Amino acid sequence: MKEIRVGLIGYNFMGRAHSNAYRQIPFFWPELPAQPVRQVLCGRTKGRTEAEAKRLGWAEVTHSVDELVARDDIDLVDITAPNNQHAELIIKAAEAGKHVFCEKPLATSLADAKAALKAVRKAGVIHMICHNYRRAPAVSLAKQMIDQGLLGRIYHWRALYLQDWLLSPEVPMMWRVQKKIAGSGSLGDLMAHSIDLALWLVGDISSVACTMETFIKKRPKLETVDTGLGGKAKAGAPMGTVDVDDGVIALARFANGALGTFEATRFAAGRKNHNVFEINGEKGSLRFNLERMNELEYYDVAEGDNAGFRVIQATADAHPFMGLPGGGPRYWPVAHILGYEHTFINTVADLMVALAENKVPWPNFEDGTKTQAVLEACSLAAESGKWEKVPKV
Repeated sequence: MKEIRVGLIGYNFMGRAHSNAYRQIPFFWPELPAQPVRQVLCGRTKGRTEAEAKRLGWAEVTHSVDELVARDDIDLVDITAPNNQHAELIIKAAEAGKHVFCEKPLATSLADAKAALKAVRKAGVIHMICHNYRRAPAVSLAKQMIDQGLLGRIYHWRALYLQDWLLSPEVPMMWRVQKKIAGSGSLGDLMAHSIDLALWLVGDISSVACTMETFIKKRPKLETVDTGLGGKAKAGAPMGTVDVDDGVIALARFANGALGTFEATRFAAGRKNHNVFEINGEKGSLRFNLERMNELEYYDVAEGDNAGFRVIQATADAHPFMGLPGGGPRYWPVAHILGYEHTFINTVADLMVALAENKVPWPNFEDGTKTQAVLEACSLAAESGKWEKVPKV
């Protein structure tokens, strides 16, 4: 069995999610040809980096990215830093000959995404972007059903990604509401997931129309450490300017003739992580809701007058990611519910196989660049008020 020695950059929300996936792989995926080793955690803040390394199970720490990518005992660089650092870190890792795993979005601009893609191709390293929702078993089952022709020609895609954690004007100025760091707001934070799924399940998007709004334009500056998901501000703290979108709605035309709608916001009161898509085709429909992530709803036109949406509990051994090679359940018996963390575990499992076989997995940086092209077209369409073509990648 091959060992993949990992250097992780970042230890907040996504750093914890990735660390947990590396920790769980040997337990749930013991048959893999490669297994991850949590070698080095890289963070800027001394003391906290050491504490997080101990908590998350990393053997060593460094406070220098340059030192990390130069080490001979690192095979894979995993990037969970803020968005504006992604492209630069990818290029550094690739030039050092390291394989790269990066959180979404790939970059904050299409130009930077293309530069990152060019760097990994030139270096000949394995690269993967972490669009983990592809590996919810129900979503991968939807992909199988579409590829089998069960929906026939696809007419419609509609997606919602709704949260409410920015609803209060007292939520302070973390990096996710600053364009120079995040690149965009709900567009890149949430809609990027929906766009990736649409590209994977339906196909390329040729043009978009878009509108977006910033509802709260001033927020108090942070007092505590910025994790990207909130924090505290002092009473009477100076105010900062929010320059990203709080909510976005887009229309899309797919290259295959399908029509699409997208909506994303962090201002939908009562919606915590409402990531939903529905696909309508000539032979049937599929619907998925991340808050009920073990279920896939399916409608079959052939069932006639008695047809109705039925719920597939996508946790049987036959469903994607659920069965061991020799038979039996990989995780738990049917309907003993998987969670958010398992999408990362499944993603890392496929990455380990790709590294062992020296093959670029999916979604990779080409997929990430395609998503970035759609995001950029949406931003341009929101400014112009017109339909805009999606740049070719």
